[in-house]
Amino acid sequence: MKAIGVIPARWGATRFEGKVLANLLGKPVIQHVWENAKKARTLDDLVVACDDERIVKAVEKFGGKAIYTSPDQPSGTDRLAEVVNPLDVKIAVNIQGDEPLMKPIMIDSLVIALEEEKTAQMATMIKRIDDESELTNSNVVKVVIDKFGYALYFSRYAIPYNRTGEPDEKKRPSYFKHIGLYAFTKDFLFTFRNLPKSSLENAEKLEQLRVLEYGYKIKTVETKFDTVGVDTPEDLKRAEDALLKERESQRR
Repeated sequence: MKAIGVIPARWGATRFEGKVLANLLGKPVIQHVWENAKKARTLDDLVVACDDERIVKAVEKFGGKAIYTSPDQPSGTDRLAEVVNPLDVKIAVNIQGDEPLMKPIMIDSLVIALEEEKTAQMATMIKRIDDESELTNSNVVKVVIDKFGYALYFSRYAIPYNRTGEPDEKKRPSYFKHIGLYAFTKDFLFTFRNLPKSSLENAEKLEQLRVLEYGYKIKTVETKFDTVGVDTPEDLKRAEDALLKERESQRR
């Protein structure tokens, strides 16, 4: 198997318990994620990795494939590793279960990037920031990249700092935000899990900084598509508005 997509889904989210099963335009949030991911051309298999029987039943009801993983797993990456461990697969894609606006082309782009970039062990998605308010929002993770599209640093602060205060968009630095979709080579996935947590990771609460602090590379792929992560009931309303707007534009 070349590539597998895994959708980690946890019931006990701190800010919005059971959010992956929240109703979004007549379907649970995770069904939107599944249906989008299923359209990715580069995935040989797709599974939901969950810790609660309610999620398993909901996924099976809409025809998805669910695997029950240990409730003791501390993160989605650990849940991904539990699923991938016994499989003969080259690339594993961690697809967030609370991103109903994620596009299949985003998954395909990451898998292709890992296949083509032999020096990268991991790939992730970024988008140019258009909304100025996102620069000061600590929940929007910013990323600085090098000339070859590799990540230099991720932060909750607006980076790079525009010291000159240049307002002209053509002259000031470009700002990108991170979209939490990851692809790993299988070998690196287990290397990453065994690395001790780093000081930068602990400071920013961003696990991808562990990769950079230990000297590994993360290839970034830019997308024009935005997403809405459902972390709160208010986010659910934002996702609903975005989907309705998207559907309306498709009718035109």
